Amino acid sequence: MSTLEARVRSRLAQWKAAGLLRVLRSPAGLDFCSNDYLHLAAHPYIVERFAAAARREGCGSTGSRLLRGEREVFSAVEQRMADFKEAERALYFSSGYLANIAVMTAMAEQGDVIFSDERNHASLIDGMRLSAATRVVFPHNDVTALGRLLADTPVGSQGHRFVVVESLFSMDGDVAPLGQYAALCRAAGASLVVDEAHAVGVCGARGSGLVEAFGIASDVMMSINTAGKALGASGAFVCGPEWAIDHLRQHARPFVFSTAAPPAVAAAIDASLDLLAEEPWRRTELAVRVQFVRDRLNAAGIGVAPSGSQIVPIAIGDNELAVVVARALQAEGFDVRAIRPPTVPKGTARLRLSINVGLSEAVLERFALSLGAALREVGLCSAASS
Repeated sequence: MSTLEARVRSRLAQWKAAGLLRVLRSPAGLDFCSNDYLHLAAHPYIVERFAAAARREGCGSTGSRLLRGEREVFSAVEQRMADFKEAERALYFSSGYLANIAVMTAMAEQGDVIFSDERNHASLIDGMRLSAATRVVFPHNDVTALGRLLADTPVGSQGHRFVVVESLFSMDGDVAPLGQYAALCRAAGASLVVDEAHAVGVCGARGSGLVEAFGIASDVMMSINTAGKALGASGAFVCGPEWAIDHLRQHARPFVFSTAAPPAVAAAIDASLDLLAEEPWRRTELAVRVQFVRDRLNAAGIGVAPSGSQIVPIAIGDNELAVVVARALQAEGFDVRAIRPPTVPKGTARLRLSINVGLSEAVLERFALSLGAALREVGLCSAASS
């Protein structure tokens, strides 16, 4: 056995012993873990638009968009997304991870400082690490701490400040104080970058996200908007001013050096935007379902945070107990997954409940009872949201 193999096998054994070994598991049972919040991923209208585009354009784009991978459908849906987000332009990437890497590495340079919420997504963190800028981490949703850091942290003579946050945090389900961040950025001359991955499609009067809900579109330099969650397709759009999007198109390595996504995906996203406009009941009904399940969980003695979002974390703490509870619920026909470090901080393993509009109140009622029973079985009479 080589030293490399021995090292890897040792780490796998350590992860297994700590209850951290991950396995791939296909969907089975009622969906309580995906990000298909509006139940659009299998919608017949979107599927047909995708299939028609695949028949017309083929399956592969054949190259990067700067070579032969460009199609009119990409440019058209980019402009539609820009209008949706009240931005001048948008640029599509084949994943949210690539979009965040692109923004962080292309926009932030040596001498700049990025102020990052401590619970930002791994893709944002990795992008910051790959950039030449200095990264300053501030406590989660702490406006006072951010204001102090903005005032006390120097930048280079040509340097710039960026404040980077998620609008709706993916593991805690809580909302960033975007209005206060916008005010801080205006005062400090900093640029606000907002990852709207879990808010776009769900929040705001038109469903465009929390930037819309807070009324701060003019204060946000760039937003990252995932199409693979509530929109039911895949990829992500970076939206912002024309000059910034032009810069990404020229300089963002994940755009320049990646094969373009299949053109049919752009057609599917366009169809999703149709449904967002034509069926606002999906957002309304999702809010009703979310409040229903939160009420039932609280009534069962299972404490949940009062954020009101469709992401409902149930804190367990211990890694192995989180897996045990998840398996008990899976045996009852509920597809729930245990979330463990490093996705969340050490000692905060949890179930991340993800509510979608396709779950009936009867199902949610049965789920709350099953979760309560599963927690009692492992000696947890109640759980408090992290």
